[in-house]
Amino acid sequence: MGPWRCLLLLPLLAPALRAQQQHFMEYVERRLSLLEERISQWHDQSSRYSTELRDFKNQVLGMLEAAEKEREAMRAEAEGAAVRVDRLEREVDYLETQNPAPPCVEVDETLMDKQVATAKQRKNEKYTKLTDCSDTIASVRAMKILKRFGSASGLWTKDAAGSSEKIYVFDGTANDTVYVFPRMREFTLFSATRKAARIKLPYPWVGTGHLVYDGHLYYIRQQGLSFQVIKFNLANKTVVDSSVFPAEEQIPVFGLSPSTYIEVSADEEGLWAIYATKEDEKNMCLAKLDPASLDIEQMWDTPCPRENAEGAFVVCGALHVVYNTRLPSRARVQCVFDVSGTLAPEDASLVYFPKRYGSHSSLKYSPRERQIYAWDDGYQIIYRMEMKKKLEV
Repeated sequence: MGPWRCLLLLPLLAPALRAQQQHFMEYVERRLSLLEERISQWHDQSSRYSTELRDFKNQVLGMLEAAEKEREAMRAEAEGAAVRVDRLEREVDYLETQNPAPPCVEVDETLMDKQVATAKQRKNEKYTKLTDCSDTIASVRAMKILKRFGSASGLWTKDAAGSSEKIYVFDGTANDTVYVFPRMREFTLFSATRKAARIKLPYPWVGTGHLVYDGHLYYIRQQGLSFQVIKFNLANKTVVDSSVFPAEEQIPVFGLSPSTYIEVSADEEGLWAIYATKEDEKNMCLAKLDPASLDIEQMWDTPCPRENAEGAFVVCGALHVVYNTRLPSRARVQCVFDVSGTLAPEDASLVYFPKRYGSHSSLKYSPRERQIYAWDDGYQIIYRMEMKKKLEV
């Protein structure tokens, strides 16, 4: 077909092309309108989802905040329950250790005067030993600091005669409650007294001169100007016996421990009492006690001065007095008095203790273990001793 024929067909095809173009534009507009409608729906749904998500987030935050408050409330209730349980344990311990009414121990003054007269008749006599113990302390072999517990002054010890591993703790110089730990491990590991049993004594003690011996506690009670030795059974928690100590105008036995008037000590020979009176206020006195009846069997005036003395103990019938100064320094055994006369004071070794925190408030010798339980400014210390025969010193 020639060009002139195409020109003739153009007027005929133009209306069809315009109609086709119009349909195409309408189709595009419908598609765009549909697309805009879908975009609008997506936008509405997105806004709704965002709002719901924000509300859910706020709801979760509120629930978490409420849960945190409930957790704090539960923790506070748990702490309150722990406090109540601790109080209940203490009350149960108190009820378990509450003593019945102590027996009224009347002192037969006539009998006591007779016993004192007998003891004075034997005063300063040479002591006839009950055992073949002939050892004396040569040096401090080792020292072990267990822990720090309680007040600056006090005492801790084991039973000096029995085989029990219990630890008895007397906190302070005037109290009525003894802490009892089942073994050394419990005393060392636990700082609180919750793990300890409590023994409430019928009378408060004074000083740090008490002793646990063969299942009994021998402790000192002050009544006005006089002092009593109380024998207390640790098994049934009752007073077995008591005795007014037969010494007039007593004064503190150690110059550096003004609260201790009588020091009850134990060695291989039995029980001893170390004390001082105004009659000879410069030096100490020593007495042999009968552990069964608390009678004074024999008495001695010793050459050991009270001044700068911080404690004393007896080993194989020989009194060892430990001295210090009011300022912390090395404690040392500087006076030894042997009641059997087999060890002269000038032949005794001068035993030095390692320098510690201050001054010992108590020194308890264990004849079974050959070591000393010391209380030094609130620290509990064990001194292990090196022993020698008296004739070899």
